[in-house]
Amino acid sequence: MATSHLAIITLLFLSLSSLSHAAERCHPNDKKALLQIKKDLKNPYILISWNPKLDCCDWNVVKCDDKTNRIIDLDISAADLKLPIPASIGDLPYLEELTFHNANVTGEIPKAITKLSNLNFLDLRKNLLTGPVPSFLSQLKKLSYIGLSFNSLTGSIPASLFQLPELGGLLLDRNNLTGGIPASFGYKKQQDFYLYLSHNQLSGPIPATLGYTNFSWFDVSRNRLEGDISFMFGKNKSLNTAVFSRNLFQFDFSKVEFSESLRNLDLNHNKIFGSVPAALAKIELISMNVSYNRLCGKIPVGGRLQELDYNAYFHNRCLCGKPLPNCK
Repeated sequence: MATSHLAIITLLFLSLSSLSHAAERCHPNDKKALLQIKKDLKNPYILISWNPKLDCCDWNVVKCDDKTNRIIDLDISAADLKLPIPASIGDLPYLEELTFHNANVTGEIPKAITKLSNLNFLDLRKNLLTGPVPSFLSQLKKLSYIGLSFNSLTGSIPASLFQLPELGGLLLDRNNLTGGIPASFGYKKQQDFYLYLSHNQLSGPIPATLGYTNFSWFDVSRNRLEGDISFMFGKNKSLNTAVFSRNLFQFDFSKVEFSESLRNLDLNHNKIFGSVPAALAKIELISMNVSYNRLCGKIPVGGRLQELDYNAYFHNRCLCGKPLPNCK
């Protein structure tokens, strides 16, 4: 009887083990790739749940697709890795979203990322990345978002990035980029495109082709850009936030037209002349700063123009009227 009971227990155990293995959602190729990524990152604490005995669809910082059960999302954030992004990342062919945000990854962006043909979201902000903004990112035709802000990237901006058909957001601010803004950055069809290039060392004029793109957010502050940017505005634009401060822009402000969608306008520390357009008094502005320019004339009355702080207007050639002193 004892032998019979032992045989039954053994069969039951084997049956349960088989069922457990069969019930695992995780694709074996994905599990292998993830375990290699963990090894390449020196087994960081943030990946402590990546136990090879467990279903990788249940591990933290990853997500499996409900239908294919393939890994589609990897998000390693708020870590202190101090290692390069491993090339083994490229062995997750179904990955749609890849995030190393504030993870202190180092070195250059690996070319192995180009193997991720389904990638549509790439967030590598707030790291220690060096080297160029790689032009090979333009091979990822499904990319809709590229976030590379707050790194130490150098060199010029690849013109090929704006040839990505689905791209709707590009964040390259707070790096050490040089050169000009590529003319290819114009003609984008997306209605809510946002571009962040602030806190770099970009120079030269903004190409006129950018006037054909309907940006919603545009920030090129704290660079060395110059010339006329009046074409970036217009009644038919959907521009919500425009930040051109601390450059060398020079144009007649009084001739600029604005859309009703404009909410935030920052032009401080440039060489802009003319007067404040009366049309701005009819727009529901949240913020505006035109200080440290060469503007003259009376500040138009209406809207929020008188509610803005004195600092929004000071250090101009001869602006006057509330909130500045009265005109003489």
